[in-house]
Amino acid sequence: MNTNVTLAAPVGALALVGTGFVFFVAAIFLIQSLIVRKQRRAKMVFLMMLAVCGLYLAAILTFSLSSHEKVLARGEEKHFCEIDCHLAYSIANVRQAKTLRDAPNQLSARGMYTVVTIKTRFDETTIAPWRGNGLLYPNSRALTLIDEDGNRFGPSSQSGTPLTTPLRPGESYTTDVTFDLPSDARPAALLMNEGDWLTRVIIGHENSPLHRKTSFQIDLPLTAGRRRGNEPSWLTRDRLPAQRGCDAT
Repeated sequence: MNTNVTLAAPVGALALVGTGFVFFVAAIFLIQSLIVRKQRRAKMVFLMMLAVCGLYLAAILTFSLSSHEKVLARGEEKHFCEIDCHLAYSIANVRQAKTLRDAPNQLSARGMYTVVTIKTRFDETTIAPWRGNGLLYPNSRALTLIDEDGNRFGPSSQSGTPLTTPLRPGESYTTDVTFDLPSDARPAALLMNEGDWLTRVIIGHENSPLHRKTSFQIDLPLTAGRRRGNEPSWLTRDRLPAQRGCDAT
């Protein structure tokens, strides 16, 4: 299973909360020690806080440096781990167009539109026994289209069902995400991440420092400008075995 984490989501969340609690309690002791002028105790508490921060950072870097870059082919899913279930994303279609919509609401690209159809699926096989059939509200998603030269582009518009629309187990929908690229740019990969800044400090999360990413290959037809055997580096990496990022608990 291709996931956005290399450590089970519940474990990563508990590690963050637990470390934050320890740091908070230690900060209270530090402030109290300074108030009563217990310099020796304050120094020991401060050193302990540094040790906690160092160990947590070391854990983040250990999981990040052991991760692998992966590029998923059309139809392969990337699972985003919630605490008790998974949302699975895949590329359903990719097309290019100079204009969108019909007159009089027609839109013209500054370069060339690349429209990526993303399928969102609530994987019912990953539900925890106690969860039930309640709605799941997806977190915000950050989308980046990367061309063959490594240039990055953000979306210009979305249509269809919004990516933050809630789902019940087994439900799915599609979203068209449009990118306005320069005419000479050839899209190669789509990177989808969680948009919440807090994920940057979760152990094993794809957004954590130096963690390798799992992206989707954009497989437009080959042209004279791009022949087989001349693909960009991230499209020619050896396929890696699926990581056991997280499981339903």
